[in-house]
Formats: sequence, C-alpha cells, structure tokens
Amino acid sequence: MFKVENISKRYAQSELQAVKHISFEVAPGQLLSLLGESGSGKTTLLRLIAGLEKPDEGSIKSNGITLVDAHKWVEPEKRRIGLVFQGGALFPHMTVTKNIAYGLKGNPEAKIISIVNEHLELVKLPDKGHRYPHELSAGERQRVALVRAIAQKPDLILLDEPYSNLDTGLTCEVRDQVRSILRKKGMTGILVTHDPQDAQHFADKIAILRNGELLQFGLQQEVSDCPNCSYCAMLINGAR
Repeated sequence: MFKVENISKRYAQSELQAVKHISFEVAPGQLLSLLGESGSGKTTLLRLIAGLEKPDEGSIKSNGITLVDAHKWVEPEKRRIGLVFQGGALFPHMTVTKNIAYGLKGNPEAKIISIVNEHLELVKLPDKGHRYPHELSAGERQRVALVRAIAQKPDLILLDEPYSNLDTGLTCEVRDQVRSILRKKGMTGILVTHDPQDAQHFADKIAILRNGELLQFGLQQEVSDCPNCSYCAMLINGAR
C-alpha cells in the first residue's frame, strides 16, 4: 500500500500553496492518474512523492514504511521509486543497453546482461541495445526510459507526462504499451497528466486536482461517470 496523508507544500516565492492537505491511497498493482490543468499541483505532488521536494506537513508511506513525515526524511535514491520523465531523459552518451544497465550496478555482469535482454524483449526492441538515444524514435526512447526504471524493481513507478512529446497516433500506441508492461509486471504506478483521455485509459483510479486541492478521488469508472462537481465534469468530459 502506498499512502499520502495530509501533504501540503508552499514554495518560498509564492503566497499560494502548491499542494493543500492532499491524502490518498494506492494498493499494490494499482494504477493511478493525477489529472489536472497547469498549476493544479500535480507535478509538485509527484516531486514530493519522489523526494525531489520536501513537504511542509504530512506524511508519505510505502508498504508501511515512512518515507517522510515531521521527523523522518528518506533520500530519493533510497525510496525504491522509479521516475520516468517527459521525453525519457535517457543518457545521450550511453547506448540503450548501458542506459538500462545503469541502475543495476553491483549485480554480476551475467545477471545484468540477462535483465537488460529481458527488458528489451519486453518492449519489443531486442535488436536496439547497441543504439544511442538519438538513433531511436520518440516512442522507442519512451519505452526504453520505462524499462530502465522498472528493471530496478521499484515499489512504485512515477510517470511525468510521458506522452507529451509524442504525436496523437504514437501516443495511443505507447500509452497502451506502457499500461500493458506495468500490468504484466504487476507494478504500482502513478501517471501525471493534463489529458483526461490519457488519465482514463491508464488508470484504475483517478485523482482530479485544481489549484493544489484534491477535488475528487476514486475508481476510474466512478470518477468518469459521476463527477462530483462542475469542474470535474468539464475536465473529464473533455475526453468524450
């Protein structure tokens, strides 16, 4: 179980809270979409979960272990959380194989090779291990970024607007592949997106944010069919 409880954050240069007393839970293997427009607080919330920002109050727990509260702070690299950025953010000077292997240091070489090959097969790129990121298509780079993150077997995968640099046709293809891979691996995932269609296609649960507040949280079908306010209805109906 991944649990966010009463998390708040205000940046020093702003009088407004970026995130205001947000709480939710995600069960193991569930996929959650954080849906909201620019300035809704969804990216700040992702950064708080990843450990890239410190909250002003509240707590975050993973599998019963506290990652942050008023008395404890676990460094990002120790949180067992994988992060997939916009555009993939692969190391440009490394081959695909070396990108995936980067987080596997400390394992025997034979095991690293086995894990890399397994994940290249998973994203249907078994012959692209020798390529560099600039030699891949945008969709291929995003798939490599995903398996680079999941190869380390994190407890949670965070995806930050992963389809924003893809055209419409490719977005649908990569979105389906990403969801399928996470399902196959039984991984817990959180997607940050401004696109209601992406949110609904990805998630078991949806959290709708606006101005740093959590307006609605629930199962995807419930949120889609029964929005609890006019804003949530407007945002969700944008996908229809």
